[in-house]
Amino acid sequence: MTDNGNIIRKVCVYCASSEKSNAVYLEAARRLGEILAENSITTVYGGGAIGSMGRLAEGALSKQGKVIGVIPRFMQELEWDHKGLTELQVVENMRERKHIMLTDSDAAVALPGGSGTLEELLEAISLKRLGIYLKPIVMVNTHGFYNSLLALLQRCIDERFMDARHAAMWQVAEDPEDVLMAIRRAPPWAHEARQFATMRPSTSR
Repeated sequence: MTDNGNIIRKVCVYCASSEKSNAVYLEAARRLGEILAENSITTVYGGGAIGSMGRLAEGALSKQGKVIGVIPRFMQELEWDHKGLTELQVVENMRERKHIMLTDSDAAVALPGGSGTLEELLEAISLKRLGIYLKPIVMVNTHGFYNSLLALLQRCIDERFMDARHAAMWQVAEDPEDVLMAIRRAPPWAHEARQFATMRPSTSR
């Protein structure tokens, strides 16, 4: 149970497929998978077998955790999918993949990654701003990876492209061990957020 009343059963994790990234990122992915499994939380991710994706799944599976992969058909045809998952859902395209991963979760967590990871994270934030996705969003700031993005988001607020209240849409965990606490401490978010989703003179600060 989170502090905002949500029960954490499934967590969507955005992460990368690069095998060339710093080992600290790969280890953080594996540790997050272990932590989710140790807390009886199902991992929902992109279904890949290598990079942070593979480490995340292997970490969870090593602790007898449940892991659901969601992968587009073309990626499965390229044999990018992990063969040992609890469940693999094959979908037609990237849009369907993102929709299933996010809506079938109690929180979204972004590990460090490339353009795909950033797209998924920012889409989740955008949907939360519009009152469509209401669950916690957590960035795992391993090695200070998300410092620049956090600074850019703050500038969006400072320049009044976003409301100051929008800063509550995401939480930051410095390490995988901090992720569950960040989820639990995420403030409630409601459909009423739509009232200040669009910046108008009356809501500008």
